[in-house]
Amino acid sequence: MNQTLQAAIYRPATEIDALMPDIADPVAAADFPQTILRYRNDRAAAFVGLDGLSDAEWVAHFGRFEPLEGGLPRPLALRYHGHQFRHYNPDIGDGRGFLFAQLRDDAGRLLDLGTKGTGQTPYSRFGDGRLTLKGGVREILATEMLEALGVTTSKTFSIIETGEALERNDEPSPTRGAAMVRLSHSHIRIGSFQRAAFHDDKALLAKLTDYALTRLYGEEPGDNPPAQLLGLVVERAADLAASYMVAGFVHGVLNSDNINITGESFDYGPWRFTPLWDANFTAAYFDHQGLYAFGRQAEAIHWDVAQLAVSLRPLVEAPALIAQLERFPALYGDAMQRRFCWRLGVEGAEPGAMIEAAVRGMVTTGMPIDRFFHDCRGGMARDAASYGDAAWAPFREAITGLAAIPGAKAHPYWSDEVPCSMHIEEVEAIWSAIDKDDDWVPLHAKVAAIRRMGEALGKPPGPTA
Repeated sequence: MNQTLQAAIYRPATEIDALMPDIADPVAAADFPQTILRYRNDRAAAFVGLDGLSDAEWVAHFGRFEPLEGGLPRPLALRYHGHQFRHYNPDIGDGRGFLFAQLRDDAGRLLDLGTKGTGQTPYSRFGDGRLTLKGGVREILATEMLEALGVTTSKTFSIIETGEALERNDEPSPTRGAAMVRLSHSHIRIGSFQRAAFHDDKALLAKLTDYALTRLYGEEPGDNPPAQLLGLVVERAADLAASYMVAGFVHGVLNSDNINITGESFDYGPWRFTPLWDANFTAAYFDHQGLYAFGRQAEAIHWDVAQLAVSLRPLVEAPALIAQLERFPALYGDAMQRRFCWRLGVEGAEPGAMIEAAVRGMVTTGMPIDRFFHDCRGGMARDAASYGDAAWAPFREAITGLAAIPGAKAHPYWSDEVPCSMHIEEVEAIWSAIDKDDDWVPLHAKVAAIRRMGEALGKPPGPTA
């Protein structure tokens, strides 16, 4: 590692020690046949002081998992439970990944470097503990697009091809293997609290609550820490649900073990971006009931947060928790308004009316979500006839007199003929170029295009007003 860079901004941490040995098991990474560096996110690495690593050092840490200086001495597979499609499962945990390191970003915030595809753990059950290279590529595309669209998300930090041929039932096999590292604001999830409650471990529940408040939120515990924490999670979870909707994103597997205690989106499996505003659009082929369909995501996330409240019940009386849960619908509505206006580039809209009119217009006319936001922010000049339809009359009335956010249209992106999108056909085409010809140019070009769109959109609103 570059010693000057490390001394300046690389700040290792081992805060998880406060929860050990109750929260995780020490494990070892798999020994891969090869370690071929395919993707390093230097933009993210710069925030944590690791962009100065040489490629050889990068591979040593994120392919062979040699400990980072001053960090955790050994990877940790976290223990947790969770509701999976509303069925409680006590037999889960980090089954093909682990917490590799903790460190602080340039603002001092505690972050985790977690992995996926790095070998079997005590929670692998019958799995091989591996990740397909295609899965890693898909996660790059998901996290980059979501970050650009203002969603608080983990960042795909590294992808290293492992030289393994993997057998999978849901894609052509054998397929190439990969080890992925993601940078996130903690891997503690609702399921971590559920496990402690399941085992009636009040001491661990109290420690988890204190850890989340003090180390993740930077809050001083008040008179009622469990309710205080739940209130923070409710705020961020409501914002997360709204951000998914405004982005046109469908996570696919919103189980309680996939909801981070900080409200950060992570763990992308069967995700999709819906081209149209279709409430019934699902991402997972196995979601036969549409439990996590596009239009049901707020309901699903609220239900998951309610499971956190249930888990905290041994520490506090119910009324204080119920009061926090009941804030979710209003917070979600406020977040929808904030985020919808941000993507449109306007301010001053009346709550609800503009969004309702816009959604009705998109549904009635079949206007694609990305096209709608792009045209509106660009002034609708590109396809004025489409918006002359009577279906758009309520929306035109709702936006009359709204002020543009300063600089909202300044970026040349808004003059592009086609908006930047991320639909399944392009995902498959990008993967096909890699799979057939080992051509990574389309992937890197797409990441650059997504980041350009993110620059045009600017800084997203926060989780609260």
